[in-house]
Amino acid sequence: MAKIPKMGLITRNESGWCSTQLLQAMEKHGITPICFTFSQLVARIKLKPEASVSETKILSDLDALIIRPIGRGSLEEIIFRMDLLHRLQRLGMLIINPPLSIERSVDKYCTLALLEESGLPVPKTIVTENHEEALKAFHELGSDIVMKPLFGSRGIGSTRISDSEIAARIFRTVSFHHGVLYLQEFIPHGVSDVRAFVIGDHVIAAMHRVAETWKTNVSLGARPMPLKLSNELEELAVKAAKVIGCKVAGVDILESPDGPVIVELNSQPGWRGLQTVTSIDIAEEIVKHVLSELKS
Repeated sequence: MAKIPKMGLITRNESGWCSTQLLQAMEKHGITPICFTFSQLVARIKLKPEASVSETKILSDLDALIIRPIGRGSLEEIIFRMDLLHRLQRLGMLIINPPLSIERSVDKYCTLALLEESGLPVPKTIVTENHEEALKAFHELGSDIVMKPLFGSRGIGSTRISDSEIAARIFRTVSFHHGVLYLQEFIPHGVSDVRAFVIGDHVIAAMHRVAETWKTNVSLGARPMPLKLSNELEELAVKAAKVIGCKVAGVDILESPDGPVIVELNSQPGWRGLQTVTSIDIAEEIVKHVLSELKS
């Protein structure tokens, strides 16, 4: 009889909707999941086990780890979490998503730079720490821009600016507080965008997110609508995930007057809204993909 793999789920909220869906999917496949947070982990060097949580030895007791959002933390905490994931991967642990892809995707500048270098369509974007240079960039980008936090998701903190005086005040304030000014041309897209959910080499489900404003995040009130992607958009989403190194990804695409543009890629996407418009069990597809990776 084949050995049933054991999986760990690192999540900041075991009771969160996506986490409970993954736990149920594991149990459906006969897998006993171990669920824990990063703060419960203990790492060792020149001692065994190399990493543990309570009585569970990560490398010997688990076959794979699924990472849900890394969560908030100090710079030290975040660096330690990523260092530990890299070490576990070097020692043979299957991690979904791989730590390098998490690091790349959480940084919007890094993500777009890699996508652009791979020939994929992305918005014109200018990033600087200098408020005076940011004001020049504002005009260079057409005096209608979206300013986003370099790190962040769900559209929180994203601001559309089309007034130069307001831009100057905001840029000066952000610069004063040692923030990075991440400025992107505003791309006309009505009140909807596309979220493609990639697992492995396929988009398993997609949706239009329809809002009442230019912000189209479901968490901010946008309505998910079912969507069958064109071959072009599916190929674009899968290529984007591969460039960043994600096995699972949410790829956000704007359908602009000049063609599709990738604006963001999330390596730890939620799918509660998407699940309402597809019959595919997304959590189960994630677990099945992890199992297939273990067999390969």
